[in-house]
Amino acid sequence: MDQLKALQSLGLELPSPAYLFGLLLFGVLGMAAWGYGRKRGLPRCKWLGAALMFYPYLVSSTAMLYGVGVALCAAVWFNRA
Repeated sequence: MDQLKALQSLGLELPSPAYLFGLLLFGVLGMAAWGYGRKRGLPRCKWLGAALMFYPYLVSSTAMLYGVGVALCAAVWFNRA
């Protein structure tokens, strides 16, 4: 417990379970979209899938994680054909 308090005093905090779930969810969806775009020869879908996989490393807010993730998933959905 003292180690956790020491890390928090340095400004380091563990992510919430909701953030970790979103990270995993959008990573898996991004891998699927990237593979689909690669297989079908759809470069936009492939790049949107790559963005889905890597954007969580740039976002620290859980609400922003889900907002951007849903927007990118919608973009993949509308650019799938």
